[in-house]
Amino acid sequence: MIYNVKFHQSYLFFLFVSAFFSSLLVSCTQSTKPDVSAIHLDVKIARFDRDLYAGKSKNLSETNAFLTKKYGTFYDDYVHRMVGNFDYTNQEILTTLYQDSAYSDLNKEVDSVFKDITPIEKDLSETFKYVLYYYPKAKVPQFISFVSGFAVQTPIGDNYMGIGLDMFMGKNNQFYKAIVQSVPTYLSRRFTPEYIVPRITETYAREELFHERDEDRTLLSKMIHNGKILYFMDKVLDEKVPDSVKIGYTQKHIDWCKTFESDIWAYYLQNNLLFETDYQKIQVLLSEGPFTPGLGEKNESAPKLGIWTGWQIIRKYMQENKDVTLQQLMAEQDAQKILNLSKYKPK
Repeated sequence: MIYNVKFHQSYLFFLFVSAFFSSLLVSCTQSTKPDVSAIHLDVKIARFDRDLYAGKSKNLSETNAFLTKKYGTFYDDYVHRMVGNFDYTNQEILTTLYQDSAYSDLNKEVDSVFKDITPIEKDLSETFKYVLYYYPKAKVPQFISFVSGFAVQTPIGDNYMGIGLDMFMGKNNQFYKAIVQSVPTYLSRRFTPEYIVPRITETYAREELFHERDEDRTLLSKMIHNGKILYFMDKVLDEKVPDSVKIGYTQKHIDWCKTFESDIWAYYLQNNLLFETDYQKIQVLLSEGPFTPGLGEKNESAPKLGIWTGWQIIRKYMQENKDVTLQQLMAEQDAQKILNLSKYKPK
């Protein structure tokens, strides 16, 4: 069987089964959103995490049959791609899970944090109403919650999107303190419930709606692509979601970028980086991290500055070109055209 599961922003660190973004800088976000009341959508999250744990006290073959029938492809991806591999049968992997006290402890912690996920379902419903408003043909996936021992956060597969609840339990959760050597604090500080809908939205946008083209290899093209993804999030997420959560920054990062915006832009220009295609030179401006090496004092700079700058360019572009629709923006592939028409020149 061919699997089509994508682990966007996954953190491949295993706890068990031993094989394991508020301030607006240049705001183009509308103060009022379009009316989506005519779009009927009621998202429900299937609690695979609970169904799986409940099977611990039942007949193994019956549990396997039940999970196979109810969750199909997701269940197969879970046992063979997230917590296990193809060298073992479903039942062998279930046995290993059920015998591991770490799995039980983690599952109980997740259940205590997420006793009621109705607020998350409501927010997902509202966000995807806006997705459907702008893209009526978009397919809303089945949402499934799970626990994988910090193996993956928001996987996307055939007709489903997973929500790894164990990677959203709250930044001060005791489990994250225990795995700090594998999952640094600059990552786990974002493992909070408020990040669920933004991360799901980002993953869906990147993997289902707006794929990055292989030919877009310059820093500018990557800045513009990532900026468009974040602008799309501006349009479909609740207006109360702060910029810091959208991009995964602290408020200090946002403030730093605002203070040094002109300096950041000058850095790109002085070092001829906009049309750079060297992977190593580009990645330092696009990758996750506690800060951007070589910029700022005392490691106070924000990480992935290329993505943040791309976002500001797109916001300025849409501010300067009010006749351009969201759909036209997302379809425009000429990064240089967008930069030119944005008139982006921070001072």
